[in-house]
Amino acid sequence: MSSPQFSVAEIHEAIAATRPDEVCLVHRDRRLTWAEVTDRTRRLANHLVASGLGCHTERSELQGHESGQDHLAIYLHNGNEYLEAMLGSFKARVAPFNVNYRYVAEELQYLLTDSRATAIVVHSQFTPTLAEVLPDLPNLRVILQVADESGLPLLPGAVWYEDALTDASGDRPAVEWSPDDLYILYTGGTTGMPKGVLWRNADANIECFGGSRAETLDGVVAEATGGLQALLAPPFMHGAGHWMSFRTWNTGGTVFIQYHTDHLDPDDIWSTIEREHLNFLLIVGDAFGRPLLDQLDRHTYDLSSLTVILSGGAALSAPLKEQFLQQLPTVMIVDGLGSSEAGGQLSQVSAGAGATTGTFPISPGNHVLSDDLTRELAAGDPELGWLAKSGRLALGYLGDAAKTARTYPVIDGQRYAVPGDRARLRDDGILELHGRDSVTITSGGEKIFAEEVEAAVKAHPSVYDCVVAGRPSERWGNEVVAIVRIREGYEVDDEALRAEAERHIARYKLPKAFVYVPEVLRSPSGKADYRWAKQTAADAAG
Repeated sequence: MSSPQFSVAEIHEAIAATRPDEVCLVHRDRRLTWAEVTDRTRRLANHLVASGLGCHTERSELQGHESGQDHLAIYLHNGNEYLEAMLGSFKARVAPFNVNYRYVAEELQYLLTDSRATAIVVHSQFTPTLAEVLPDLPNLRVILQVADESGLPLLPGAVWYEDALTDASGDRPAVEWSPDDLYILYTGGTTGMPKGVLWRNADANIECFGGSRAETLDGVVAEATGGLQALLAPPFMHGAGHWMSFRTWNTGGTVFIQYHTDHLDPDDIWSTIEREHLNFLLIVGDAFGRPLLDQLDRHTYDLSSLTVILSGGAALSAPLKEQFLQQLPTVMIVDGLGSSEAGGQLSQVSAGAGATTGTFPISPGNHVLSDDLTRELAAGDPELGWLAKSGRLALGYLGDAAKTARTYPVIDGQRYAVPGDRARLRDDGILELHGRDSVTITSGGEKIFAEEVEAAVKAHPSVYDCVVAGRPSERWGNEVVAIVRIREGYEVDDEALRAEAERHIARYKLPKAFVYVPEVLRSPSGKADYRWAKQTAADAAG
């Protein structure tokens, strides 16, 4: 059976043609129908094409780490413009990519240089940072500015986003959409410099956006039966948010965006679900889960429409899963595991009792490879290996052939993606995820996975949040340090936290020290900032 080869642009337009007047995208007072989203994204595409942007070298002439297209940076908070920018880029044969809006000027300059961006869509509030680096970005020639509450004026050389759409044609762009055109996803950079992962958009549509595997476009459209009404709480600047947005559209459903997009507002989230009768909520781990649960303790909402809460990008700890199930007993809690390099990989469903953290049923296309990356490990093999994926994978890292070869090894003729997660496959087909190798702490000759220790410490009811890092130790080489935020109104000491952690992990993995902070620094997507954690641990040592 051949693999389906449809571009994101043609799939969205085909689905839109079957439901032009149904609601496609909702943000604040905007309720855009499928026909309106089609019109607006065509106009954006035509503006980009008229500006000379598009595809200049076809995929067949390029290696995996190369791009033959123009690249559009999306430097926005969540909003209809973010998803329009992605879809409009696909329709112009321009490759969209995500920008972390928390970057300072130096980081932004690195990203826009590394990405070879020729166009950018930017919220007004971020233009002062962009203005600092513009003189060093000679290739950035198209700037579309989205007005916001900041009221900042138009950047010199920029065009207002809405004016660009008004002045452009709403006709289908005069380009041939290709399944080979790129979708670029920049890694978060919480452990190292961000890298741009290159996906064929047809492969991303299957592996990242959960699209149909039907062999014909009619078959794809037939599966888009609607019904999914989804609120995607995380920032779209990280993969989980826009992956689930396009997954919702692939079902013919409606994407909802909360009112407040510059911070997590639990009342805003729950009120939107109540008001709009939504059935799906995307969050990212405990950093989202804890504030949302605290709000349910303070206020009552009618959440009877909600059927699924998906945590993507970070695991939701077992204690918080159990609390969600107590508060919302008819809701399914799903942990989704994936990566920029491999797309979606594994999922675990919790309903009723017995919630766990970090275990997933193995599924086709997922594997555990040996430590030396020479063979696939069978179920029950005691060796701690690498979680890997086969099948439709990303092409590689933009401009980095060496890193591409390391992350996508070929073993016995099979190409794998190995993003860096350590795992063990049990006899019963359950995969135990131990965490990212990049945040592993070697202490006393033993490898200790930060995320495993974090889950153990967070099992104590007094812990609001926790991140774990290593710091130099004369005795151990490195020692494990837990950086902890305590819940308001609770008191706890080191020994109580250590005793709780010992119930879940071996003694050699226990934190040697605890550092108490008013807030654990995370990205807006909820992912831990391990560089900050390592520095905090070192500073606490004096």
